Amino acid sequence: MSIRCRSRARAVAVTVALTATGLLAAPGAAIAGESHGASVSRIAAGPGASAPPVEVSRDGASAHTEASETKASKTLEVEYQVQETGYWCGPAATRIALSARIGPPSQTELAAQLGTTENGTDDISQITGVLNANLGGSDYESKYMPDDPPSQEQKDLLWQDIVGGIDGNLPLVTNIVAPPGNQPPGYPPDQTIYHYFTVIGYDDANRSVLIADPASFSGNQIYWLTFDQLATLIPPKGYAA
Repeated sequence: MSIRCRSRARAVAVTVALTATGLLAAPGAAIAGESHGASVSRIAAGPGASAPPVEVSRDGASAHTEASETKASKTLEVEYQVQETGYWCGPAATRIALSARIGPPSQTELAAQLGTTENGTDDISQITGVLNANLGGSDYESKYMPDDPPSQEQKDLLWQDIVGGIDGNLPLVTNIVAPPGNQPPGYPPDQTIYHYFTVIGYDDANRSVLIADPASFSGNQIYWLTFDQLATLIPPKGYAA
């Protein structure tokens, strides 16, 4: 079975989402607290990481990540929302990316701009165009990875785009295909998921990337993923960088 952006995800409190699974943070590494009415959690990176724990605060329907930077890593400040329908992963991922630079439009507005239907958002080029239109420039380009598995040249370009984008405060929006046996944490293990999520950080020390995933499968919203796995999830689709 395959699913195209049909997570039917519901909003889950970030303090629950970040501590519910050991795949999201190492045991004992997620610390929840209260700060000015907002719940706060910290997401620890994996073994060998340079990045400090990423602080995520939730207030109402939105969550906010705090920016951090070391010599080998950088994560961005963004506003996260769970996708509001089962097929709005494209609008939600686009909104997360825009939030690094501007106060983003609503998911409803972005769905209209993208031409998203109940079948989802057809191609990464639609997202690239909407990102540039809202930012008033041409910083984003559509990049495709048609080879599965990807070539080393394609992987090198992807890593270059991730580092360059995050360093320039431009999160990547990626179109992924996640089949059984090769999925991010919490995905339905018996289904192939066609989906969009946003890359909001990297760690060169252990070659990992920080993902803001609007599907919130099993409550997994902000999490670290190895770069090698990300590179296998994108083909034969593409990304906006």
